[in-house]
Amino acid sequence: MNVGMLWFDNDPKLPLNSKVEKAATFYQRKYGHVPDTCLVHPSMLTEPVSAVGRVTVRSNRAILPGHLWIGVEENQA
Repeated sequence: MNVGMLWFDNDPKLPLNSKVEKAATFYQRKYGHVPDTCLVHPSMLTEPVSAVGRVTVRSNRAILPGHLWIGVEENQA
């Protein structure tokens, strides 16, 4: 995913599932597309999460802790 939206949420009380849901809802309202991919820093995966609804969650060390990179995965040709 090269294009997406960077979402910041460092609330330690809020579980990752809720953060992804909030970011996905905002993304859909703002851009008119349902996101399908969310990249997070590995430290944010305190419990095993592979998907939240239709959004696949993957870890990526390039994402800063507290941030979510959410968007639509490009089609692989």
